[in-house]
Amino acid sequence: MTFLDLVRARESVRSYDPGRPVPRETIERILEAGRLAPSAVNRQPWRFLVVSSPEALARVRPAYGKQWFQDAPHILAVAGEPAAAWTRKYDGFNSHQMDLAIAMTHLLLAAEDEGVGTCWVSAFDPAVMRPALGLKEGEEVYAVTPLGYPPAGFAKKGTKERKPLAEVAEFV
Repeated sequence: MTFLDLVRARESVRSYDPGRPVPRETIERILEAGRLAPSAVNRQPWRFLVVSSPEALARVRPAYGKQWFQDAPHILAVAGEPAAAWTRKYDGFNSHQMDLAIAMTHLLLAAEDEGVGTCWVSAFDPAVMRPALGLKEGEEVYAVTPLGYPPAGFAKKGTKERKPLAEVAEFV
């Protein structure tokens, strides 16, 4: 599969088989892709938290009420410290969110390559997520994704609605 085939194939999955956990070795390969993601000045201001135990899942799941989120056997949180990220001296731009978005994208694409379903979630309640994950002082959760396999019979849509290339790209 080419990289473009992988990008075309990746979809948000909103249905998970709660009885089929992802093997640890597979999760570690997914995490390795996040670890290798580029970041401004190579600061790597992230931490990847894999929630798999029933106790930890019970603490995290109330942060987002959708049933498919409740069914996923794992939740992956991408967290980081804005103070650890690079800041541009000219205008104070902090690369934290950009760096974590790049890492999250690497994680999602690696999961797709492994046949593991994901769905980027930013609509979680940070007041629930923060204590559930035991974050450090100054650390924030940027995004979370379920990790899991879709149930038997699940079929992807196979189509993506995107603007045409001519509308979003320009040669200057």
